[in-house]
Amino acid sequence: MIAPVRRAAALCALGTALTACGTVKAPHAAHPAPSAGSAAPSRPPTLAPGPGGLTPVFKNGPRTDGKIVALTFDADMTADEGKRAAAGERFDNPQLVATLRALKVPATVFMTGRWADEYPVQARSIDRDPLFEIANHSYSHYAFTGDCYGLPTVTADRMRTDVERAYTAFRRAGVRDAMPYFRFPGGCYDQRALKALAPVGVTAVQWDVVSGDAFATDADAVARQVLDGVRPGSVVVMHCTRSAAPVTERAVRTIVPELRARGYRFVKVSELVGDAKARR
Repeated sequence: MIAPVRRAAALCALGTALTACGTVKAPHAAHPAPSAGSAAPSRPPTLAPGPGGLTPVFKNGPRTDGKIVALTFDADMTADEGKRAAAGERFDNPQLVATLRALKVPATVFMTGRWADEYPVQARSIDRDPLFEIANHSYSHYAFTGDCYGLPTVTADRMRTDVERAYTAFRRAGVRDAMPYFRFPGGCYDQRALKALAPVGVTAVQWDVVSGDAFATDADAVARQVLDGVRPGSVVVMHCTRSAAPVTERAVRTIVPELRARGYRFVKVSELVGDAKARR
């Protein structure tokens, strides 16, 4: 997520504020032409560019397509946190992934390239499980705007490279099907960032429900915040990082059965994006 002392303070600020990391094309951006008589390969749904060709931004699905909700988990690791990982800090959360599997919950993992470099076996495992999909959270987890919860910033001329570098890291880890979705570190973006990423062809994915799990110590409070905020079509943002979000797995064990009892069905972000695209 963020650098040593500054990282903790910044993530705490992020949790508070939201509550009240080689130039190549992104996966799915191009496919070989199908041979004569063969069906064209299916591609994950993306939204059309915004005004002026800007990267489109998706926050939630249609509210009228029934009770569906997407749980998303940011697998954060900042580019400069290698020494902390080497010293034993855990930026992964295999128990959370195991719980999602046990509960049969589809989910979208927004992964930094640095995380995939650190945990390639886990990245491959997530990618090859049909319950999950992997999306892009930058390589560095540096901010794409200034004044974003204390995060270091990416200059405008490096924004596209940072996103493409993450896709390169995914492939290096053995991830074969990374999605054409991107989540801005800290959720911070502006017109300059949307313009810089337009050539990559991604849909920027935000959220409408904040779990408040960053550095939380009360799993019940996290669960309540999610349960109080979910509406049909919601996108919930949580974290898949043990050291920074230690109670997320316990909260999920409360959230999932309660939402199912309320009639909700869990889906991946791609399904919500597809629903939204069909309505445009």
